[in-house]
Amino acid sequence: MTTEAGRISPERARTLSGLFRERVAGNPDAVAYHHYDIGQQAWRQTTWAEMAEEVARWQAALRKEDLRPGDRVGIMLRNCREWVVFDQAALGLGLVTVPFFVEDRPDNVVYIAKDSGIKLLLVEGRKQWQRLESVGDDLALIRRIVSLATIEEEQAPRDPRLVSLNDWIFGLRGELQTHAGAPEDLATIVYTSGTTGRPKGVMLSHANILFDAYASSRVAEFGEGDIFLSFLPLSHTLERTGGYYLPMMMGAAVAYARSVAQLGEDLLHIRPTILVSVPRIYERVHAKIMSGLEQKSPLARRLFELAVDVGWHRFERRQGRAAWHPKLVLWPLLERLVARKVMDRLGGRIRFAISGGAALAPPISRLFIGLGLELLQGYGMTEASPVVSVNRPEDNVPESIGQALDGIEVRIGANDELLTRSPAVMLGYWNNPEATAQAVDAEGWLHTGDKARIDTRGHIYITGRIKEIIVLANGEKVPPADMELAIALDPLFEQVLVLGEARPYLTAIAVANGEHWREFLAGLDVDPDDPAALKDKFVERAALARMSQRLHEFPGYAQIRRLTLVLEPWTVDNGLLTPTMKMKRARIVEHFAAEIEAMYAGHRP
Repeated sequence: MTTEAGRISPERARTLSGLFRERVAGNPDAVAYHHYDIGQQAWRQTTWAEMAEEVARWQAALRKEDLRPGDRVGIMLRNCREWVVFDQAALGLGLVTVPFFVEDRPDNVVYIAKDSGIKLLLVEGRKQWQRLESVGDDLALIRRIVSLATIEEEQAPRDPRLVSLNDWIFGLRGELQTHAGAPEDLATIVYTSGTTGRPKGVMLSHANILFDAYASSRVAEFGEGDIFLSFLPLSHTLERTGGYYLPMMMGAAVAYARSVAQLGEDLLHIRPTILVSVPRIYERVHAKIMSGLEQKSPLARRLFELAVDVGWHRFERRQGRAAWHPKLVLWPLLERLVARKVMDRLGGRIRFAISGGAALAPPISRLFIGLGLELLQGYGMTEASPVVSVNRPEDNVPESIGQALDGIEVRIGANDELLTRSPAVMLGYWNNPEATAQAVDAEGWLHTGDKARIDTRGHIYITGRIKEIIVLANGEKVPPADMELAIALDPLFEQVLVLGEARPYLTAIAVANGEHWREFLAGLDVDPDDPAALKDKFVERAALARMSQRLHEFPGYAQIRRLTLVLEPWTVDNGLLTPTMKMKRARIVEHFAAEIEAMYAGHRP
């Protein structure tokens, strides 16, 4: 394991590029990254020294672009070594990196590019560029667009700004540069969903991220022998801090998964020791396990349930919350027959699995913990770099979000709101001082918008939300009230409720306007008097298309995938509206519980 001397402190690193330089100097020949070479159909390794050489070449190319410290550059790649190379090359020259979701809509990319004023954008290849080309005129401020994949001359759009990476860095060499900036300098702008529908640019400094990565590294025994499997988008701050900077700080290696679809194969090949994930991944594995159990005999299912039950009791006893029980003597047998087989599917070497970004359902955490997975749930937000709290292996209360990291203050404010203050709290929102003032008060407390309680041992429990923000199972946040207002601008939809908390995707229940409903169905050549039209899949798809048009201003992941249509309005008389005509969300959810479950039924991760 990494000793304290081997762990690079924020004081020693000073900046994120300083962190990289220190790691290269300390472990030049150690393996830094594992990646899959599609051309060779094989996994490859890269050492820290090789990474430094590549970063220096990219820095030489960036210097030719007449960029100045503080200029913003964008990165729109899937997780790969090149993501790190570009980030470190830019940071080492004092540039500010702006990450993009790879699958984001072109218009959202344009908004972020304009708002941040990026001057150079790194994309994956021709296909991705063609999606952006439709709004190319609005990307006029970008001086250079670099494609990771080679773009053949006959395939390339006639845009002099576009260049293949190989051509961009051809023949270049240089020494690794580390900009002599201050820790408090702006390092990155990460765009996160706002309540207005448009994302806000969270400004994080080098000091913000280094502090949070260092504090996170001390919650468990991470070290040089660890391998992190990276599959959450690096544009997600949890993966960037916890799956990129933290391993670099510890000297651990990172392996880049080929895709979520191939995650099962990659787990078996890489055999990682650390997983940093959102609940959706654990839900996928859980769903596959439960689906497999349905095909098993009653005896096999009972054996599985017994293994989870005994394993959970074993965990509770280790935590000091349960006494010895005779059933514990069954564990060695149950581990061999059941638990070990499940853990082997995850590679068989996982020491710690971190879950954050959204709430993890208790039955899912109970199953994995019962089978022997050291699962630690935490909490954070982009504005806090992002980790605020996490459970510790020796003090794990799965239904909580753990205790605050060392050096991070938390307290309960007005309306039971969770507040946090630390060196990890953002510099503010880019070009948005009003929003900054609303989020961070005069005393430096960041208002999370989450209601919470803190027990006597410091464990934090989320109990609700101040603002109606939906957190999907993958950690993405969407503002339902603003989406509902936007959808209701279409006269077809009289009332709308958007759903999706801790779910894999968004759904909606909508009351259709009677007059416009008949016109809508007539236009589809569907009988307006047929009650079955409300449940017709063709009609649902057409209505979803109408909704999608109204959600044009929202992030790409804020889209409704399933819809329940009704004709009976929600009123004060039927108990679904308050006297002030506000929706009783909980009551509506209860009223339509069967329909809601039907919209998620049959979903296979």
